[in-house]
Amino acid sequence: MTELEQEKFWNYDNFVVITDKTKPAMKLTIKELGNRNKNINVVDLSDKPDPDTLKNISDIPDGMENAVIGTTKYNPADFINTLQDKGVKRVWVHWRTSTPELDEASRKSEMEFITDKCPMMYMGSPFSIHGLHRSIAKLTGKY
Repeated sequence: MTELEQEKFWNYDNFVVITDKTKPAMKLTIKELGNRNKNINVVDLSDKPDPDTLKNISDIPDGMENAVIGTTKYNPADFINTLQDKGVKRVWVHWRTSTPELDEASRKSEMEFITDKCPMMYMGSPFSIHGLHRSIAKLTGKY
């Protein structure tokens, strides 16, 4: 996806966020999506899931069109078939969590993928640490 498509990803209305709480930016992503009044379902695969979250990817309601995956204890490729069966059209895989298996699954899938980008580089306040990082990335051509 292009830079513009990466920014547009966050304009959609419903998201499933899959986390195991090993990527701190996922908590910020969930908060920012809430600030934008998005419909969010969180799948918490951590050892101590939050009480108001789904505990299994199979519990995702049908019709969720966008997924954000930020796990290091699980291979994101293992979620792709279920996400596609649930109707997901676009998948964002957090920075440094992509795998060769995910690359293979994404080639076989009809879903669109953004991989190895931090969601907070494209969301949040320009005055946050992510906003500063975003500005530097734009200046250096790494956005």
